Amino acid sequence: MTGKEKIQCAFSKDGSDEFAVVICYEGIFIRDHWSTLTSYPWYTVHLTDIKSQIECYSEIHSKINQDWFVVHPFYSYDERENTTVNILQDRIQIVDKKTKATREVFKPVVAGWSVSGRTQSVTIEKFPETVSDIEKLLPEKPKKLSKEEIFKNGRHELARALIKRFPDRMPMSHVASPLWNIYGILGFEGLMTLLKTSPEIIKYGCERFLEMSISTLEKYVACGAELIWIEECMTDMISPSAFESFNVPYMKKLVGAIKDLGAKSIYYYCGNPWDRLDKIFDIGADALAFEEGKKGFEIDIEKVVDAVNGRFVVFGNLDAINLLPYATAESLEKEISRQINAGKRNKRRFVMSIGSPVTPETTFEQLQLYFEIARNLGTSK
Repeated sequence: MTGKEKIQCAFSKDGSDEFAVVICYEGIFIRDHWSTLTSYPWYTVHLTDIKSQIECYSEIHSKINQDWFVVHPFYSYDERENTTVNILQDRIQIVDKKTKATREVFKPVVAGWSVSGRTQSVTIEKFPETVSDIEKLLPEKPKKLSKEEIFKNGRHELARALIKRFPDRMPMSHVASPLWNIYGILGFEGLMTLLKTSPEIIKYGCERFLEMSISTLEKYVACGAELIWIEECMTDMISPSAFESFNVPYMKKLVGAIKDLGAKSIYYYCGNPWDRLDKIFDIGADALAFEEGKKGFEIDIEKVVDAVNGRFVVFGNLDAINLLPYATAESLEKEISRQINAGKRNKRRFVMSIGSPVTPETTFEQLQLYFEIARNLGTSK
């Protein structure tokens, strides 16, 4: 079976005879290990030259060799014609030749530390008091594009070219939950405060971000994504009743939109899920993924499987922080075997994965060892 076929079978009611193996957030691994994965310079992914991007990503995906990869829209034909990329020493300038608007992109830093050295968190001087106030903070509504329009303007071409090169792998994309998106405009203090003092403002923001996420999904699926990974963060810090009120209704709509588009959903819940597991199940995502145990709580994959009992696909949560970077082949095999055996009990509806992104300290060779062991164990009955 190909990797794509393994994932497709895992999402079927009968499960898979063989288990796929993946990592979450491949972009972080690519950023931290760029020179190991490709001979192309870091700024290639920002160029309007589609041939260079196809070859660059082909090198990267061939080297990583997991069973899925991320796809996303490319520059439109008009943008390719009217965008200039100026290459400087530590950054590039992307210039719109029509409007003369310029934005700078700095060379990524390993581990993602800010080039300014400042904490990258949102703070606002005054919390919004009305719907009109939060409207000013929300991103502009995206222009809706039909699949035909996306094909007509060429935004699909990079993704479709890579799908053609890697037909044995599953194309996927990412979105964030509507409530988690609000953190990006209000920051931690603003989000937590307004959940209590101004619930109508938070709910309005969730509706708007839901609308934007669905528009984004439509573009991803048009480009060829068949799986959508939904990221959720910090919502274990609110009560289960608040989670049910401010999260579940919008997540149900998001998951429903993914289904309507013909794709499958994966709900990645960051944090301690145990006091709201029934509400997480109620969202109805096709698959569930959780962190490894950390931050003072444990998420044992065997207990997850016991609770799920085959109702959803379960993604593995191998410890990417304390185990994967430093494990011997023997200790890595022991944990992968434990996770795969748990996956078999989930009616074989399982994909081997890790609980968090690959750390900078994890070598390319160690990651390949993880893939090799998981594939060997995942093919045995």
